[in-house]
Amino acid sequence: MFELGSLQSTIALLLTIVLFVVKAFALGDCVARRAGDFAGADTLSKNAWLLILGIAVAAHLIWWNPLSLLNLVGTVAALVYLAQIRGSSRSW
Repeated sequence: MFELGSLQSTIALLLTIVLFVVKAFALGDCVARRAGDFAGADTLSKNAWLLILGIAVAAHLIWWNPLSLLNLVGTVAALVYLAQIRGSSRSW
């Protein structure tokens, strides 16, 4: 039977891993995209997104706590990137 502390630790670990994967995926997607995709989406430049997402991934590696301020800001940045760039590049 799980203790409450053990369950909370497991949930925190899973949340940390999922959020790290989201940030790493956004960074990898940013690296793979052409610079013209960013101008077409009317958003920040590719270099700006690379810097933001790179810092987000590095901060997550340094502070592994998913609820630290830098990790929360990095997660929001990755989600905004994915919504703006990946969302605008879909052809319906």
